[in-house]
Amino acid sequence: MSKGTILAVDDEPDILIALEDLFEDEYRVLTSSKPEEALELLRAEPDIAVVVSDQRMPGMTGDALLAEARSFHEAQAILLTGYADISAVIAALNRGGIIGYVAKPWDPTLLRATVRNAYERHRLGRDLATERALLHGLLDHAEEAISFKDASGRFVRLNARKAALIGSDVASCLGRTEDEIAGTPESREAQAADGRAIGLGHAGSTVIASGAIGAERWSHVIRVPIRGVTDEVTHLATIERDVTEQKSLEARLRQSDKMQALGTLAGGIAHDFNNLLTAILGSLELVGPKIADQPRVKRLVDNATGAAQRGSALTKRLLSFSRSNDAHARPVDPNALIEGMSALFGSSLGSLVRVVRDLEPGIPFALVDPDQLELAVLNLCINARDAMPEGGTITISTRRAEIQDDPDLKPGTYAVVTVADEGTGIPPEILERVCEPFFTTKAVGQGTGLGLAMVFGLAQQAGGRLRITSEVGQGTRIDLALPRAEGVTEGASVQAAPAAPPAAIPARILVVDDDEEVRHVTASFLNDFGYDETEASDGRSALALMEQGHGFDLVVADLAMPGMTGVELAAAIRQRFSGVPVLLLTGHAEAVQIPEDLPVMTKPFASAELAARISQLLAGAA
Repeated sequence: MSKGTILAVDDEPDILIALEDLFEDEYRVLTSSKPEEALELLRAEPDIAVVVSDQRMPGMTGDALLAEARSFHEAQAILLTGYADISAVIAALNRGGIIGYVAKPWDPTLLRATVRNAYERHRLGRDLATERALLHGLLDHAEEAISFKDASGRFVRLNARKAALIGSDVASCLGRTEDEIAGTPESREAQAADGRAIGLGHAGSTVIASGAIGAERWSHVIRVPIRGVTDEVTHLATIERDVTEQKSLEARLRQSDKMQALGTLAGGIAHDFNNLLTAILGSLELVGPKIADQPRVKRLVDNATGAAQRGSALTKRLLSFSRSNDAHARPVDPNALIEGMSALFGSSLGSLVRVVRDLEPGIPFALVDPDQLELAVLNLCINARDAMPEGGTITISTRRAEIQDDPDLKPGTYAVVTVADEGTGIPPEILERVCEPFFTTKAVGQGTGLGLAMVFGLAQQAGGRLRITSEVGQGTRIDLALPRAEGVTEGASVQAAPAAPPAAIPARILVVDDDEEVRHVTASFLNDFGYDETEASDGRSALALMEQGHGFDLVVADLAMPGMTGVELAAAIRQRFSGVPVLLLTGHAEAVQIPEDLPVMTKPFASAELAARISQLLAGAA
């Protein structure tokens, strides 16, 4: 440890030598015979701890020297004086310029003790100043809200961040309790938690939420009791950290995991359900011509076909939740799409709400993925229903809009779909966050926070705009503007592709599917088209048949099969039997990664669609 530094000032060299001899073993001693020189030394040596100065010196007395030194230096001051100078000593003590004096001739033991006490006082003062600076630095610059309270909960120190949290400033908080300042349920709970921490006597932490539902602010509060010399808790330190973003990220991660699991489940269900629908719809289509003269039976078959087609539409909506591929935008008539959702509104929204449609005739077709648009309208209606727990009216309207001066949109014609409710409305502090992914004001387990985020994403992807206006207690209106599809006549309907004619040329087609019913329906369609079909239950059996030299012209294979997927089968066929095209059939296109150059059809499919696709592939191969 380095020695402390003292400065001895006296105009008599012999006294300086005596002082240096007295202290050199314990301190680093600097000496000066001139007061002005001593002041310069003090300016140059900030580590000087003690100044021992004679009182009577030419040019400047000791008390004046020490008083001036006090104005810029922290050194402790001791005056050496004769008895005749006692009035100057008393004046210096009263001004706080010195901490003590020693009379000449001095007692060495007394002088050493006086200097030692002054040095310890200086060291303690420096330590205290350092701790104070560290505390102030911590309080002023920490991101956390920090406070120190006495055993009664009154603030003794706090930073501006903590004061701002309780709606006050630092000076106004000192000496008062948190509840006296804020007077809120949160402040009363915080004060009670402080009391419990003081009573228990050991550190603890809690996570609390404050603010409106959906716009909560989450805080992690650490309480540390501080014990005094008697081992009793005399003070309490609190450190409060805002963990809102962390909680939000945790919620998003949990929701993401949940949605991934739901997506996987939805995809698996859709795959199996689409296989069932393919067998059902295909069988019904195949039996149709055989009962043309039996109207009662035909009516039953038509009813079954309609129900199966509704199941197919439901499966498409289910898959919308698990889709990871890009949307397939095409011209869509918003009016026809909304009219076609009537049954869906009835089953999804319940009996407490009434859906009113106000559709402007002849609005432009929108360029958008129809499945995504249908899901977006349904999400908006579900949100509207949830905003009206006692029931009410949801109004779905459409209109044409000419938008020219919107910085977020290209000038042009847009189709606008509006969903309005009479519900509780959205507070302004929440309104700006409602489109954030995973943000929800609903209770845990009652909302994903993806509804409006999905609609916003659809608008962005389509080159459109989502606009939300809301008033608390009056309701919410959401406008979805979608760009006009060029080249489509307004008021026209999109015609289905014409049915392909039966086989123009003979062809041998291998049907590969592990589902016997689906395989049989597909093969029956091909037989009706006039093709020569052969069935195989898996990829290995299919390759074995081809290696036997049967000379197939086309392979129709299921995508998801045990042992060998349709993609793997197609790769093997390309390698061993180049020139034989492969058409993949799937109930869930995301089940396996499909190369872009492989043709794919989704289940369930109509026979005409299958015929057209096979004719196209055979013509290309020829």
